[in-house]
Amino acid sequence: MKKIDAAKSTYAAMALTSALTLTLALALTADLANTLADTRLNSSQITNSLQGVSDTRLSLTAAELRQSAVDNVRNYPGPTPVGHLLVIPQLDKLAQFTVEVNFDFNSAAIRPESYRDVGAIADALHNPILLGYGILVIGHTDAVGGRQYNLGLSQRRAEAIREALIDPFGVNPGVLQAVGLGEEQLRDPQHPNAAVNRRVQLINIGKRFCFGRSGEQFQCP
Repeated sequence: MKKIDAAKSTYAAMALTSALTLTLALALTADLANTLADTRLNSSQITNSLQGVSDTRLSLTAAELRQSAVDNVRNYPGPTPVGHLLVIPQLDKLAQFTVEVNFDFNSAAIRPESYRDVGAIADALHNPILLGYGILVIGHTDAVGGRQYNLGLSQRRAEAIREALIDPFGVNPGVLQAVGLGEEQLRDPQHPNAAVNRRVQLINIGKRFCFGRSGEQFQCP
């Protein structure tokens, strides 16, 4: 009889342990899901970062920005010179947001898992707060590969983001300009091949389009 009671106690203890383990596992899963949800990119983050309008006016065109990167490669040839990274003070003073968008290796094809982030960017640009504001879409790469090649790759990737924002997400093409700066503005110069250097920078360059009383769009004076 004592053996039966002991067996019952052991079984009850095992059942309780299993139940507690399952409860703990479910709680950890829920916490992980909440953490992931909190870290996902959302349009409010982007809108809040881009809505600050600076008194600084960008005097450089997109073509001139691209040329500044080409000139940096020519003036300081060889591997990316940490002491001569491209600096554009005007851009640093403008409202901006940086996002990591994944592309296929050595390609401008946006990976499927990044389309949600591109959609969040589009939602932000459709927000009335940002309606009509010009946005630079700047592509950056890491230092894998040649600098000249990376300029071209980053330009293609910036253009891919721009095109995706236009179609299928319906952003006004007139407010978007794509610029590729390659590896000339490494985010982590001490680790030039790190993933953190591969990014897309969105910069608010000021009002491009205004709207009349009946909703008609025209170039701002």
